[in-house]
Amino acid sequence: MSAPPNLRRTFAGRRVLITGGFGFIGSNLARRLVALGARVAIVDALIPEYGGNRRNLAGVAGRVRVHVADVRDWPRLPSLVRGQDFLFNLAGQTSHMDSMSDPQTDLDINGRAQLAILEACRVHNPNIRIVFASTRQIYGKPDYLPVDEQHPLRPVDVNGINKLAGEEYHLLYSRVHGIRATALRLTNTIGPRMRVKDARQTFVGVWIRRIVEGELFEVWGGDQRRDFTYVDDAVEAFLLAAARPEAVGEVFNLGGPPPVTLQRLAELLVEINRGGAFAVREFPGDRKKIDIGDYYADDRLIGRKLGWQPRTDLRTALTKTLAYYRKELRHYL
Repeated sequence: MSAPPNLRRTFAGRRVLITGGFGFIGSNLARRLVALGARVAIVDALIPEYGGNRRNLAGVAGRVRVHVADVRDWPRLPSLVRGQDFLFNLAGQTSHMDSMSDPQTDLDINGRAQLAILEACRVHNPNIRIVFASTRQIYGKPDYLPVDEQHPLRPVDVNGINKLAGEEYHLLYSRVHGIRATALRLTNTIGPRMRVKDARQTFVGVWIRRIVEGELFEVWGGDQRRDFTYVDDAVEAFLLAAARPEAVGEVFNLGGPPPVTLQRLAELLVEINRGGAFAVREFPGDRKKIDIGDYYADDRLIGRKLGWQPRTDLRTALTKTLAYYRKELRHYL
């Protein structure tokens, strides 16, 4: 592994496009890129169900070019990707339950639109560098733990199948058309600016909202083990993946500090908050059918190749997230 890249030197003055840029990870990434001196543009449809929130770019909005556009609007894509040096492709539909009740919309966003983005790049900007936000969900129920990148891919819901297709499109275009793409398989990402009004993005968001409001929150299947990546660490992985040529054509898991049971996570949240209550419940029947059970990632490959490692422990991640929503909750309801 070579020395870590100088990220300011890599991104300063470069043109960067982020799809889903008003969303949780996209907005945190945009803020970091602005600080690095990049010329940042974002694309976001600002559809209420999908997590985009103008508040997420408060304080830096004047330094970001905003395109309110839907990645399903294919005729607009060429003008958006043309001239960009980097594309961080985070636009997506993340709700597993929505994907089961409305599979066509999930396919349109996570499948067809991804192919259209890549075609626009192939025709109009073949030298662009792309990092795609994939997901641990494509593994399905793990055969072994921790899950490495060689684990079989068996999604348990429509969302996982379509995200897998989106990932494969990126890797195919990298192999066949020379579009330099990398995929990051994200685990549970948490932190400021995540969606908290419902569980479409992460169940932790609902827990945070309810504990800040002084309400009981529910823990489904409390003995399950999961890992969590703090959003700043996830942003660092995206930047390293874009900056390192050895990442082209590769897939990497992201992980976090040692995994914990969901019950322990809930206990830690109450402890940090110095108050609160939760109840452990059985999984609702419709969610149990598509639940993957225990999951935590083997993220050693990205460590070896790119030098990435999660630096934020779970207590610190929850403390920072709680502090943010104690001040900002009204903007996320």
